Amino acid sequence: MSGAPKITLATAWLDGCSGCHMSFLDLDERLIELAEKVTIVYSPIVDTKELPAGTDVGILEGSVSTEEDLHKARMFRERCKFLISLGDCAVSGNVPSMRNTYDLDDVFDRAFIENAQAQPQRPSESLPTLLDTAIPIHHAVAVDLFVQGCPPPADAIWFVLTELLAGRTPDPTQVTRFGA
Repeated sequence: MSGAPKITLATAWLDGCSGCHMSFLDLDERLIELAEKVTIVYSPIVDTKELPAGTDVGILEGSVSTEEDLHKARMFRERCKFLISLGDCAVSGNVPSMRNTYDLDDVFDRAFIENAQAQPQRPSESLPTLLDTAIPIHHAVAVDLFVQGCPPPADAIWFVLTELLAGRTPDPTQVTRFGA
């Protein structure tokens, strides 16, 4: 291992399926190589509860659909020097934004009353406050790099991270496309 300082990396998922994080984990043995150069300071795959200010690279997946998502996106932008929008939900809104053509009351009724097998009712507690529409991350905060794919394959994530570690700005469109 070289004496070069490790960069700090933070990840989070907003409204989506967490498939992009599964692709990140699909780096498999390359995670060991990555761990020699990167310290993960915040992520659903580690136990850290606070995103430190001055984090080198932040990766967000999923769309911004709730007040909590919006808060987290703003926090990442404020505390990360370089922000990556990872996956089609983050880049375009994708599946979460399919609700945008419907009235929120109709969405709630469909989810909690029409499709309920037992006790059809809207929950009164623990339901995140939905925004009027689900939006891509760059509609809420400035993003430095977009990585498309649903989810982006592990090789694309590896390409992006190794290019950044080498001091180059990657072009993810060389290794990704929407929906694949």
